[in-house]
Amino acid sequence: MATAKEYSTDRIRNIAVLGHGGSGKTTLIDALCFVAGSSRRHGKVGEGTALTMYSPEEIDHGISMQTAIGYAEWEGTKLNLLDTPGYMDFTGEALAATRVADGAVLVLGATSGVEVGTEKVWEYCEERRIPRLFFVSMMDKEHADFDGVYQKVKEQLTEKVVPVEMPIGAGEDFRGIIDLFSGRARMYKGDSLTGEYEEADIPAEKQDQFEEWRTELMETIATTDDALLEAYLEGGDIDRDQAISALKAAMQDGEIFPLFCGAPEKAWGVRALGGKLVELIPSPAEARPETAQRPNIDQVVELKVDDGEPFAALVYKTLSEPHVGELSFFRIYSGTAESGLEVLNANKEAPEKLSHISISQGKERHEVSRLHAGDIGVVAKLKQTGTNDTLCSPSRPVILDPVRFPEPDISVAIRAASRSDEDKLGIGLSRLSDEDPTFISGYEPEIRQTIIRGLGELHLQVQMERLKRKYGVEVNTEQPRINYRETIRKEAAAPGRYKKQTGGRGQFGDCHIRLKPMPRNSGYEFVDAITGGVIPGKFIPSVDKGIQEAARRGVVAGFPLVDFQAECYDGSYHSVDSSDVAFQVAGSMAFKKAAQDAAPVILEPIVEVEINTPEEYMGDIMGDLNQRRGKILGMDTQGSKTIIRALVPEAELYKYATTLRSMSHGRAIHTRRFHGYEDVPPNVAEKVIAETKREAAEEVHA
Repeated sequence: MATAKEYSTDRIRNIAVLGHGGSGKTTLIDALCFVAGSSRRHGKVGEGTALTMYSPEEIDHGISMQTAIGYAEWEGTKLNLLDTPGYMDFTGEALAATRVADGAVLVLGATSGVEVGTEKVWEYCEERRIPRLFFVSMMDKEHADFDGVYQKVKEQLTEKVVPVEMPIGAGEDFRGIIDLFSGRARMYKGDSLTGEYEEADIPAEKQDQFEEWRTELMETIATTDDALLEAYLEGGDIDRDQAISALKAAMQDGEIFPLFCGAPEKAWGVRALGGKLVELIPSPAEARPETAQRPNIDQVVELKVDDGEPFAALVYKTLSEPHVGELSFFRIYSGTAESGLEVLNANKEAPEKLSHISISQGKERHEVSRLHAGDIGVVAKLKQTGTNDTLCSPSRPVILDPVRFPEPDISVAIRAASRSDEDKLGIGLSRLSDEDPTFISGYEPEIRQTIIRGLGELHLQVQMERLKRKYGVEVNTEQPRINYRETIRKEAAAPGRYKKQTGGRGQFGDCHIRLKPMPRNSGYEFVDAITGGVIPGKFIPSVDKGIQEAARRGVVAGFPLVDFQAECYDGSYHSVDSSDVAFQVAGSMAFKKAAQDAAPVILEPIVEVEINTPEEYMGDIMGDLNQRRGKILGMDTQGSKTIIRALVPEAELYKYATTLRSMSHGRAIHTRRFHGYEDVPPNVAEKVIAETKREAAEEVHA
């Protein structure tokens, strides 16, 4: 393992590279690291050789699926570049990167502009209030349109975007970039893949647009500082250092978002961007202060990003590698990390030891002797630490604000493809959940299925691919069963008499049961109404137990029967043959007879769904909800979005997240929570009963 150099806090920049899938994020990072000399080759996504896209699943699908980090040394400064997936199925990874970054580059395709993924990551940055800049990528592609992308950003994201560069040509004619600060053009050399260029005068056909855009840039920067504005209005120009300093301050306040451009596949525009990242993105010490909670004390402390402070770091990602074990990726918020450092996992109150600390360069790890405050590193084989845990000095226990991962919105049932895989299934699923907090799995005994949950169909598909590759477990999928219930609609009574004589001591139990319906969600109630000792008191709990066991098996379709009262009001016993078992059986028999006469019905779980959607998709979404037997509760406006609230049967929501994304072109999202149970309509009940019988028959023959 190679050894890497140390970087002081002021020589570190932590930058999340964000954008819609296919916008060019991975290619940009690859080019930055290659041109800086931190990476030995300029890889390509299509060939599976890109620096930060290396897992077999990513290469097979041709898209990023996990946050990976590459570093580039630029002007003596280390740029920690966090490559993030652009597809919504892997949005948890983008959120994790945004949490530990001090700035962001939002990459926009020159032919596609602002897309759904761009809007989402913009929201993440807004929530974190981190400074950011835009980079229009792929200017060398056919139909590239820098001006069009610029207008889309102004209309769809922010009016505070200001170009600091302008392209010369587009598509096959793209040949250079004009720097609005220097007033010089950078003309690129043929098909050079190193980003080399020659400075030149601004082409005559670009002179008017240059003057207009440069004036806009300088006026925008001047308005952020009273002294600059006064000097500018008096006719004095703003020198470059003043302009960069003011722009950096305005970016931190969210007042200006500069716009760059280039063609990273050729490394064009990359050198200028690297320099600007050093100048404009704050170092960890300059970034907005981080606070942490002191555990077991009602106290919040502000962490000072300084080597001399007690150590504190957040584990933002966990990765399991064959032959290596668990890798914990962490961002330091105060103090330094050295190999052998004894730390405390404050969340679990457990000691840990940092051994063989490294930094990541794609899939490679370079060992370091020390990481300074603000840096990002990785350590292997921590015993009890997982994603979102805080590692800190035992002398100052603190818990850092965790990554706010989204809740899974799609689920599917799985079963091992072979009996030999069954034992390994639970272990594999558990380890995948450790790596990805947006992936949840578990066996649900009531429906007798293992359920996996995630953020989309592709997300779940990829997790099953990882399950097979990493742990040798192949699975088949099926639709999750629904947790139906049964209840009764009227009062009914019946006796239950159990008598068995097979030689020697017999079995005898006799009880009379009255069932009464109770309000929804009231559960089960047992009433002992026996008088005169017709059933001895010691056998009454057995009657109760027999009723409860029978109720769990239901009377209509085998689902648990709920919300009823059972009253035991009469019966008889035998002084020798009566027993607990006999009265349990008698209670069960009485329950089954009475329940059949009590108008039993099937209940289905109802989910309260909240949908956040742009207004233009509201009609289609509401029409779809009606087809799903949904009941609209109301609508509210939240900014430019409409919030629809509805009650929908759970049985109608299978793969709903996928349908919703399709209807809204990925711009609508939904959350759901359990609401309660309601009667199943008769036509639906018939289908449920038939399906239950079919499944029971299949299980018998399995």
